[in-house]
Parts: sequence; C-alpha cells; structure tokens
Amino acid sequence: MISVYPDRTPFFSVIVCTYDRARLLPRALDSLLAQTEADWEAVVVDDGSGDDTAAVVRGYVRRDARFRYLYHRNRGPGLSRNAGLLAACGRFATFLDSDDEYLREHLALRRAALESERTVDFLYGGVDIIGNPYVPDSADTSRLVHLSACVIGGTFVVRRERAMALGGFGAMRYADDTDFFARAQAAGLTMREIAAPTYRYHRDTPDSLCNTLAARRG
Repeated sequence: MISVYPDRTPFFSVIVCTYDRARLLPRALDSLLAQTEADWEAVVVDDGSGDDTAAVVRGYVRRDARFRYLYHRNRGPGLSRNAGLLAACGRFATFLDSDDEYLREHLALRRAALESERTVDFLYGGVDIIGNPYVPDSADTSRLVHLSACVIGGTFVVRRERAMALGGFGAMRYADDTDFFARAQAAGLTMREIAAPTYRYHRDTPDSLCNTLAARRG
C-alpha cells in the first residue's frame, strides 16, 4: 500500500466514523490530541453528514497534520470503517466512535501491551460505560443484553494487514463489530483482552444507533 507519509509509518491508525455529529465530534477528536502516545494518525470518515461535520474536521486537519478527512455517501458503520482501513497507513488500526472518547493513556497502554507480546494481532476490551449498560442483542434486537456480554468495536486494535485479509467489516447497519470479532476468532488471529478501562463509551447519546434500536423495541 502507498503511504501518505514519506518518512514514517504511524503505529496507530485511529479510524473515526461519523454521521451528523458535528456537535459531539470535538470531544472525540480532542481526546486524541490529549493522548500521551503521539505516534498516530486519525482518518475521519464522514458517512454522508448533512450538518457542519466537514467544517469541524477541517479545523482539526489545519491544526494537526495527523488528521485526514474522507467523505462518502451514507453507507453505514461497517463500510465506513472499511473506507478508513483502506485509507489508513498505520501498523495497527483502531477505532473511536464519534460520540465516544479516549482517556489520556488509552493508546499508550495499548502500545505497551502490543510491544510486550509481539505475536498479538488483536486487542479488545477496556471500556468505561457512561449511561445505560444494556443494548439490543445482535442476534435478536427485540431483547436487551448487558454490555459485559458484548464486544465493543471502539476498543479493537488490530494489525491492519490482518484486518484487510479478513475483508474488513460487513456491510451491516448494526453489530458489524460482533461479526468482525467472530471472523477474527475463526481465522485464528492471536487475540488478547485488555482490562484498562480507558475507552469511554457514551451510552448517553440519544441518537446513537443502539439507543435508536432500543427505542424501536419499546
């Protein structure tokens, strides 16, 4: 793959998929700027927003060359993650939902874990849940399950070439992360759970996909 960086390969490619989140997006992007680990790039994939998302992201692009912005028509989270993977240049791909945030040590702790066990392909886990911990079950959205029984895509850190070899994420509107995780397991990737709860998962966003599905259930 051709890199946009002539003299370096970022350790992390942080893929931020967003749709009509201009109001919330700065919280996520500011949490990236606050990281103690500096060796990252951010690929912000705008999934067809109709609000001021483009203007918000371009402000960050002007401010810091580690940010890049992509726009495409609305395709859903799975295909948006794939667009980010295709554009990414880092050794490891990871994710940050546009209404969530990282605590300051998030990337540094994940890098330390990967460098201490260099055969690991895939890290997951380590989440701080803000708000309702129950979400629609990926197998049956008419019932709710606790997030402790789920994998959360924002916490994934995966070798980029392994993610590409898996074919990326499925073209689905919900639970693309669950499907990706299952395929990674089936493919025999070396996977480790990390306990440090430094991914702050905001379940208090009214228009989040999980909340929208839960409302329909009610």
